[in-house]
Amino acid sequence: MIQRIQTVFLALLAIAMIAMLFLPLWSKTDPTTGEEVVLTAWNLKSYFLTEQGTPGAAGNVPQQGTIAIGMLAIAAAVIAIYEIFQYKSRLNQMKLGLLNTLIIMATLGAMLYYAYFVGSDLVLAGEKGTYEAGFYMPLLALVLNSLANRFIRRDENLVRSVDRLR
Repeated sequence: MIQRIQTVFLALLAIAMIAMLFLPLWSKTDPTTGEEVVLTAWNLKSYFLTEQGTPGAAGNVPQQGTIAIGMLAIAAAVIAIYEIFQYKSRLNQMKLGLLNTLIIMATLGAMLYYAYFVGSDLVLAGEKGTYEAGFYMPLLALVLNSLANRFIRRDENLVRSVDRLR
């Protein structure tokens, strides 16, 4: 049935992964030159900050595509939506939940790779950079996915216990 609590968790998971596509994930600023590198789900770009702190001219670093992060986030959202409509087969839902966990972990891994190994080398500042709002969306999605899987497993155990009584 669609009105179960795991449906709410899976819908929130899909919303979190789609929101990640539009939010910045990570940024790092070089205080000497005023150049800032920003990682989004689609690209890694740099620009110079104006005196007011707003983005200005393009930076020295050429823009790099990070489409893998965006595609993994879309895949996680699509699997979560598909998982909602697999309510008649809880075992398939649990398998899709496991697959979604792996995809969300791959999204986190890709984000950390681009932030620490690619983006960190572009701006030579002593700090590691700051995590933006979009970075926390896959972490929220992991929590929501584990909650949905817990309630799916609980429903399956309930159905099996009722079958034993018959």
